[in-house]
Amino acid sequence: MSSDKSIRDALQEKSGFQVWWRMIRPHTLTASFAPVFIGTMIASLETGIHFGLFIAMLLASMLIQAATNMFNEYYDFKKGLDNDQSVGIGGTIVRDGVSPERVRNLAFIFYGIAVLLGFYICLETTFWIAVIGSVSMLFGYLYTGGPIPIAYTPFGELFSGFFMGTVIIGISFFIQTGDVTGELLLLTIPIAVLIGAILLANNIRDLEGDKEHGRKTLAILVGRDNAIRVLAGFFIFAYLCAVIFMAIGMMPIWGLIVFLSAKKAFDAVKTFKENDTPLQMMPAMKYTAQTNTFYGLLYGLSFLLAHVFTL
Repeated sequence: MSSDKSIRDALQEKSGFQVWWRMIRPHTLTASFAPVFIGTMIASLETGIHFGLFIAMLLASMLIQAATNMFNEYYDFKKGLDNDQSVGIGGTIVRDGVSPERVRNLAFIFYGIAVLLGFYICLETTFWIAVIGSVSMLFGYLYTGGPIPIAYTPFGELFSGFFMGTVIIGISFFIQTGDVTGELLLLTIPIAVLIGAILLANNIRDLEGDKEHGRKTLAILVGRDNAIRVLAGFFIFAYLCAVIFMAIGMMPIWGLIVFLSAKKAFDAVKTFKENDTPLQMMPAMKYTAQTNTFYGLLYGLSFLLAHVFTL
């Protein structure tokens, strides 16, 4: 019991409403907010913004992300990966005593609400969105559910980046403009990479525990030191993309503001290099998520500024 209390104190976990708030892992929701914002801001250069569609897409994406987090909590517990000393989880089941079935059922409820929002989006645009949304929700479930969870393979970064980055940005752009261009798909790449970086950072922190439970994540396959180098490469690539996009005219010169987020990327890599226990590496996880958040918001803001100053 004392060890449980020490982990609670170290993670500053509290009871009451915060139990349910932690369960959705709110710090990860920017990975769904930023792509919707970016896709919509890029669309603003071509058309007026339909705010009803923007809000519906934003809420649906965040609900799917929260549900995916809850499925992750449920299945990791069922597979014996989480215990009361695990960090980087909501802790709702292993430390707060919420039944696994309640967590799973709430995830399905979130999916249900997202479906209703998706129905509204389809009525306003096309029902092909329902097909894409259904596939995205399926992969959100299969991320930790199903016979071969994606999160337990070396492809977690690829799938999470593609669906939460490229797909969400693409849908957000399409529902505003009725089109998806090759240029738009290229513009999604740095965001997809940074979303993949969040998962890679998570897997670096959990490397030893994941290895014991038979996972084959990218971090495990390349080893801790190389995984940190890959993470640094992800960051460098994202900033290099912005430079290239500005140089060829795909991105406004306002895109320079994304470099305001670079300090967080540097701090993430530095913290991983200097620490080797899951608890000590938690700040590196935070810096990685903040890099994605700040880069994504500034990335989208650059297109909004281009729109405003060309009116």
